[in-house]
Amino acid sequence: MTSETIRDAATLILVERDGPSFKLLMGRRHASHKFMPDKFVFPGGAVDPEDQRMAVAGPLDEAVAGKLLTKTRRASQDYARALALAAIRETFEETGLALGVTDHGPPPAPPEGAWARFAETGVFPTLEGLDLLARAITPPGRPRRFDARFFIADAAWIAHRAEGVVHKDAELTELVWVGLDDALKLEIPNITRQVLGDLAALGPEPWDRARPRPFYRMVRGKHEVESL
Repeated sequence: MTSETIRDAATLILVERDGPSFKLLMGRRHASHKFMPDKFVFPGGAVDPEDQRMAVAGPLDEAVAGKLLTKTRRASQDYARALALAAIRETFEETGLALGVTDHGPPPAPPEGAWARFAETGVFPTLEGLDLLARAITPPGRPRRFDARFFIADAAWIAHRAEGVVHKDAELTELVWVGLDDALKLEIPNITRQVLGDLAALGPEPWDRARPRPFYRMVRGKHEVESL
């Protein structure tokens, strides 16, 4: 994969609410990473083929799926579903947190690898709690480039917490729950700072699932923000 290859990716912003205030889950990337070393980020990563084959207990909201399929050449419901599942899988791999429900039993015939380990927790992933906050394509010239979808979900959807996933030699070496103002004081990438601003601008829930979403990318050398 060259530096100019753009991979589909998904990120998950977990929100822990306490009345009108809330905290966000962020993790510090290992200092040896070529991409965003030592930065605080939201869990996430590239979409895998297995994400298209994982069963779900509940579907993605139709309005959210519609936004995921806007301005993309892969306009299928399976594609939108895979993006949302990638956010859940990456969160599990990087933090040990499994989002879903436990009253359906474990998911049947999960793909090998991370999804099989997820299924062993007894959690069945579900998508109805996910909303799309923003989309961004990494600018040219970076070590890696992603077409990233920033999902958001309430921490109440966490159904299992595996221990020992985050440590000094892992992809994420530290996890913190921080308020919005404190998150902005951390060492964070520019796009994370922008997305935090988008979250602050939304105000309190409930949010209109059909609302416009910001789409950040560079067009002919200039930063642009479109609406999805």
